[in-house]
Amino acid sequence: MSLIGNCEQTDFIFPMTAEVLYPIVKQNAYGGVNKTWVADKVIAGNFSPAGSSTREEVVPNINITQNTILICRVKTDMRVSKNANESSLTNILVTNIKDSQGNQVYMETAGPRAGQATVFEVATQEAQIDPFGGGIQYYKVVLRRSESQVADV
Repeated sequence: MSLIGNCEQTDFIFPMTAEVLYPIVKQNAYGGVNKTWVADKVIAGNFSPAGSSTREEVVPNINITQNTILICRVKTDMRVSKNANESSLTNILVTNIKDSQGNQVYMETAGPRAGQATVFEVATQEAQIDPFGGGIQYYKVVLRRSESQVADV
């Protein structure tokens, strides 16, 4: 699917881009929910690691997982698709995060998505209000690396 024409303009405050995906949800005959993820738009933002201040000091059950959390600043509300459909935060994925030169920033090195962009889930989104004008300045977003790095995204 081509996302040309659905890409926000980057600038010095929002130098990076990322794809936002929304699901087509279908229920099977046994009541199970199946989601088919579709790329909807490319947003401009600033994505950076949350850092060690968000890490736990004591980890009782050691397992091999990659626990990546990103703190982001984006121009637009990710809950609203390009067609003005509204989605809950649990029905949004973010992937294909690129720097200002178009280089992939987060990529899987093993598993079913080896060599492909890492998939992130939206953990939090908050509007930041301009203290002088009263309008929304940007949205502060926390992204969490999805435990399910499915190959069909």
